[in-house]
Amino acid sequence: MSEQVQSEQVQSEKIPVTVLTGYLGAGKTTLLNRILSEPHGKKFAVIVNEFGEIGIDNDLVVGADEEVFEMNNGCICCTVRGDLIRIIEGLMRRKGKFDAIIVETTGLADPAPVAQTFFVDENVGRKTKLDAVVTVADAKWLKDRLKDAPEAKNQIAFADVILVNKTDLVTDAELREVEARIRGINPYAKLHRTQKSQIALDQVLGRNAFDLDRILDIEPEFLHADDHDHDHDHHHGHDHGHDHHHHGLKHYHDEDMQSLSLNTDKPLNPDKFFPWIQKLVAEDGPKILRCKGILNFKDDPDRFVFQGVHMILDGDHQRPWKDGEKRDSRLVFIGRELPEEKIRKGFESAIA
Repeated sequence: MSEQVQSEQVQSEKIPVTVLTGYLGAGKTTLLNRILSEPHGKKFAVIVNEFGEIGIDNDLVVGADEEVFEMNNGCICCTVRGDLIRIIEGLMRRKGKFDAIIVETTGLADPAPVAQTFFVDENVGRKTKLDAVVTVADAKWLKDRLKDAPEAKNQIAFADVILVNKTDLVTDAELREVEARIRGINPYAKLHRTQKSQIALDQVLGRNAFDLDRILDIEPEFLHADDHDHDHDHHHGHDHGHDHHHHGLKHYHDEDMQSLSLNTDKPLNPDKFFPWIQKLVAEDGPKILRCKGILNFKDDPDRFVFQGVHMILDGDHQRPWKDGEKRDSRLVFIGRELPEEKIRKGFESAIA
């Protein structure tokens, strides 16, 4: 028991890292400037790709040594000219603790390698933990970007929180359509409609989305919509307020991005499940952007939770199943050209 408590305590002492991504011009910089200027009383370290390019408002900057810029609200800003790992290790050695670190990726970047850093590098992993991937999307231009820019899709697929920004520039119908497109790629992220990236910072920071505890904290109404659609087709017209909403959703299955969710109320056999999932990510890891799940193993009193980014898997026993809690196993995959049939069969073969 004491080990469990210890590991939880260590987790909470780790500094949370938010990865901020989004296409050029979507409103990421506006969001960063807000974080760096609001009197929130916290100390954030913001890591940006190129300080010059990003257009941080100069009035916010007080003085700078070579890579680190002090902000007048006590935050600091530094550029990743070198390596992300080196910068984070440097930040960890600075006097005065940070409440959080924000890593801003350039508009052209795929957030996966940045996220992987926090799983793979031991020194970084000891002191920091990935908190969430936040993507800022431009309500007006996202549709075009999804056509011509694979990175834009990765950024949506990978996100835990998505700001659909500049909603004042589109009609209601356009907004619904763009949200349906987003849902076609990633049904599990939390969506916020924003203008000028205005959002309460606690909706963006401290989300714990990568915390294995919160792993399936996904929008429940969305999952129910899914159930309906497997049982009957739309013409039975179940009248609840979200119907139109889901109508739109179902028709956007993105051509090359899918999400797949699996569940079973039968216990799994760990001796079959682990070799299967390891083989799956070894063979198809490049196609799997993210996978996560809560598992119920036979004869095991504890929930097992795991998540993966491409080929990297991380998982652990989490806590005992509570009395009366539904002991089912749920897995979610988001990826490109997922081998759905193969995943379903493999999962079924792991049922005890």
